[in-house]
Amino acid sequence: MLEFAILGLLQQSPMHGYELRKQLASVLGGLRSISYGSLYPALKRLHKAGLVTTVEPGPGELLPADAPPLTGRRGKVVYTITAEGKERFQELVSQAGPEAYDDGGHFGVHLAFFRHTAADVRLRILEGRRRTVERQREGLRSSLGRTRERVDRYTLELQRHGLESVDREVRWLSELIDRELTESAPTDREHRDGTAADDGRTH
Repeated sequence: MLEFAILGLLQQSPMHGYELRKQLASVLGGLRSISYGSLYPALKRLHKAGLVTTVEPGPGELLPADAPPLTGRRGKVVYTITAEGKERFQELVSQAGPEAYDDGGHFGVHLAFFRHTAADVRLRILEGRRRTVERQREGLRSSLGRTRERVDRYTLELQRHGLESVDREVRWLSELIDRELTESAPTDREHRDGTAADDGRTH
C-alpha cells in the first residue's frame, strides 16, 4: 500500500522525502501514520527495483522552511518516478480484485488515485468494496441480535455505533457507484449511437 501511494504521488511530480511524507499523510489520512522509519526503506526498495531515481541537489539548495531540524542530508534528495515506475503504477492502479477493496487501507489508496483509474475498474472496485462492507454489516447485525440480552448497555451502544458506521459506508459507496454509472451513461449512449450510425452507413 505504501509503495503504491509513493508511486502515485511521484507520478504527479518529483518530491523531497519530507514533502513526500507530508503528501502521504494527506493521501492516507487516518489510515496510518507514515514515519521516516517506514518511508525511507520503502523508497530504498523502489530505487533498488528501478522504479524511482534519486538526485542530490547542490549544497545551496534549501529544504522547505517548515522541515524538521533532524531531516538531515537525506531530506535534500529528490525522488523521481522512472518509466518502469510509471508502468508499475499503472499495473497497481488497474487492479480490481479483492486486494483492491477487501482491506480498507488498500481501498483508500486506490480511491485516492481514482483519477488515474479507468472507469470500469473504478466501478468494479467500488462494487467490490460495497459487497465487502455489506458482509461486515450482516455479521454485525447477527452479532448484535445474539448478544443484545447478554451485554451491558455500553457494549451494546458500541456495537450499535459500529453498525451505524458500516451503514453509512454502504450508503456512501452506493452514492459513488450511482455517480459513476450516471457519468458513464452518456459515453455508453454515444458509443451505441455511433455504432448504429456506422451500421446505417454500411447498409
